[in-house]
Amino acid sequence: MEQRLTLDIIKVTEAASIAAARFMGKGDRKGADQAAVTAMRRTLNNVPIRGRVVIGEGERDVAPMLFIGEEVGCGKDYEVDIAVDPLEGTNLCATGSPNALAVMAVADKGGLLHCPDTYMEKLVVRSSAKGLVDIRASARENLEIIAEAERRDIDDLVVVILDRPRHQQIIEDVRSAGARIKLIGDGDITPAIAAVVEGTGIHALMGTGGAPEGVLSAAAIKCLGGEIQVRMRWRNEEEKERAKKGGMDISEEKVYTTDDLAPGDDIIFVATGVTKGDVLEGVSFFGGGARTYSMVLAAKTREIRFINTIHLFEKIDRIRLR
Repeated sequence: MEQRLTLDIIKVTEAASIAAARFMGKGDRKGADQAAVTAMRRTLNNVPIRGRVVIGEGERDVAPMLFIGEEVGCGKDYEVDIAVDPLEGTNLCATGSPNALAVMAVADKGGLLHCPDTYMEKLVVRSSAKGLVDIRASARENLEIIAEAERRDIDDLVVVILDRPRHQQIIEDVRSAGARIKLIGDGDITPAIAAVVEGTGIHALMGTGGAPEGVLSAAAIKCLGGEIQVRMRWRNEEEKERAKKGGMDISEEKVYTTDDLAPGDDIIFVATGVTKGDVLEGVSFFGGGARTYSMVLAAKTREIRFINTIHLFEKIDRIRLR
């Protein structure tokens, strides 16, 4: 799948990132999101696949485009499941803040969890602590395990947490244990990736965030060899009913692992930066074109690629490569 689809998928996230970047810093989060959705959908429908969106902008009755269950692509035979976030971090883009992304994951049919647009409690760690931590344990217990696995003191660790009132207790628990915290305003896919990559200065992600972002993060984390554990946090009975119909266990005590969220062996994860971030540069415009920066992860081949693309919107005499 990687050889067949990678370039087509990159074009999809590139198109979304360029469209969203036109709105950077303009304070129009809805306009940025709509531009990204429109560009992603238009480009995705030119990809030679028979795709079904399993993680999208929302349920069909509330999402005008790229809703869960929507069929995309122009192929007839090659069936795949698709998870998309045309603009991860709409507020980040609207304010010109770091780490806004256009994101997509593609897997063979059945390779991604079909999950309603709800919330998840999440724990993300790198490979050294894989199989050792437990989301049901306290923050202190997990931090002790991570510190031992990393051969560090707890006060050397940095944990990313969304800055939300609901996280007041976990913030206090992490600080009490002695670890440091990086609070973020929006968008937990980039921090989830950073938490499993050596050299980022981030050692874990904790707290409750969006389920779509959780599945997309799981696709990337599976490719990178880290671990994500989650527990569902339903907001209402309707979400539970949707999950039941999809065959999910709706117990909030059930722990879903990386392989539960992204069970497929053949998964491609692609992210293109919209604004400059911890992992990727953002879109930069020049006279007659733009430059994008993307990351491609492949679970089957265990390959990581960083792709730098120049897009020419009109004929120009020269291109600056540096």
